Amino acid sequence: MAEAAVIEKLEALHKYSACDISDALLKLEKVEEGQRPLAGFLANICPIAPCPPASDALSQQSKVIAPASTVHFQPKFPTSSNNPSPVPRSNIPSGSHWVDLTDSNTVVVLDQPLGQNCAVLGGIMAARMKYLGAKAIVVTGEGRVRDVTELRSLGLPIWSRSTSTAGTAAEAKPWAINIPIYVGGLTITPRDIMFCDPVEGVVVIPQDLLDAVLELLPNLVQADDRVKEDVKNGVSVQEAFAKHRKG
Repeated sequence: MAEAAVIEKLEALHKYSACDISDALLKLEKVEEGQRPLAGFLANICPIAPCPPASDALSQQSKVIAPASTVHFQPKFPTSSNNPSPVPRSNIPSGSHWVDLTDSNTVVVLDQPLGQNCAVLGGIMAARMKYLGAKAIVVTGEGRVRDVTELRSLGLPIWSRSTSTAGTAAEAKPWAINIPIYVGGLTITPRDIMFCDPVEGVVVIPQDLLDAVLELLPNLVQADDRVKEDVKNGVSVQEAFAKHRKG
């Protein structure tokens, strides 16, 4: 998709919530037998900066909707549980630091091996990513960050699973950038759309479903608005669903 067309589509998404996006993806995603639908939701992460989790200020924080770029970390001390095969090929050029390769105007998704106590993001890395034009950072997998006060002072939206005081070098090593990563059953491919809603959560829109999501959303939201109005006026949920949620 041409850059201008993508920007226009991302702007159109801002009127919707993360829950709206998941409702659309639930209708669109193809679920293989034995798998469960995920509706694009990245579970167990929450906003860590610039506002703390559960802060009243979160409702004043803007959504961040932008293409994904990815950074995959490998364990320094691999085991069968923290280093699933196959291991992707490393593609970070010799003599380069991964953070200096940050793609501007993206949500940078850091993929940390499970079971680690160290952080893969701290104040210095986040400051560099902000300077290079990152829109936000999402830390997945074990999902640990540190230097929380520094992170919040940057004003850069950051989502993570937890925190640590230990630096990345304790257990992890940057391994590859802009490769598909796998998080809790979801695949995040570079240029997929990260819909980061500070109140509702983070949803991943596969880039090949963006147009279909945009096409579905108006009717889905309109139907739910009509259901809510009927329910507030005493109509049973069963009746309201039958009337407005068809198909």
